[in-house]
Amino acid sequence: MTTGIARNGAVDLTYEVEGPQDGAPLLLIMGLGLQRLFWPDRFRSLLTDRGFRVATFDNRDVGQSTHLTGLGVPSPLVWLSRRPAYGLPDMAEDARAVLDELGWSNAHVAGISLGGMIAQLLTASHPQRVRTLTSLSSTPSPRVGRPHPWVLTTLLTGTARDRDRAAEHMVRIFRVIGSPGYPLEEDFIRDAAARSYDRAHDPDGVKRQITAIALAADRRPVLRRLRLPALVIHGDADPLVRLAGGRATARALLGSKLVVFPRMGHDLPSALQPAIADEIHTLAGEWSPVR
Repeated sequence: MTTGIARNGAVDLTYEVEGPQDGAPLLLIMGLGLQRLFWPDRFRSLLTDRGFRVATFDNRDVGQSTHLTGLGVPSPLVWLSRRPAYGLPDMAEDARAVLDELGWSNAHVAGISLGGMIAQLLTASHPQRVRTLTSLSSTPSPRVGRPHPWVLTTLLTGTARDRDRAAEHMVRIFRVIGSPGYPLEEDFIRDAAARSYDRAHDPDGVKRQITAIALAADRRPVLRRLRLPALVIHGDADPLVRLAGGRATARALLGSKLVVFPRMGHDLPSALQPAIADEIHTLAGEWSPVR
């Protein structure tokens, strides 16, 4: 495993890469407020075992990447002006910077939740850099697949006053958004959250990410212009980004494959990880260097 730093202007992105040196490049993009530690070790191993060279990174405002503390907490005026301190296009350029630093002229790209939104925009902005696109538990528009109000209440309440409370709060969140049909990996979540707290704890950064999501433009018009192998994976029991978001993404991506897992919520259940890795591997086989 190799770690490093990519730079997009004043923003540093910490990343790590693992798997066979000659493996097919695969960039994984994590979701709202979560550090790269939340990609399960087993899931990454399933991907490297299938021949991928896997890179993960901390998005801006989380983990060991740059925290834009100087921007402060988003003001209510932002919602009137609809001009966030930064937007999803900026986060897509962060992902592009990671590809640049790795020396990957193009790569397979998969993102979950917010990471799926970033992956969609990266593909739309730099189609020549993306071999295949996998959008997991995501949506092409903040107005499609909106979460249940009680889910937002859980996300936006509670403070991380210390390491243990931060870990337990994250477990409580996943009890709400996780998969009702599969056991919750509480030990993994608790450990990842505790280690994340040790690396950085910045609730204001999460608020800036939420604002970027909420004020994002509808991506369906740009997604409809894309021509590449694409996969959309969603759970039919996802309360945070409801299934309508996955269906809308699949409709916008011409020729994409939609895979809906029954009783899957807004997480990566251990039992489904082999199937998801297989789907990504199968999709990668559809890519041709000449398109």
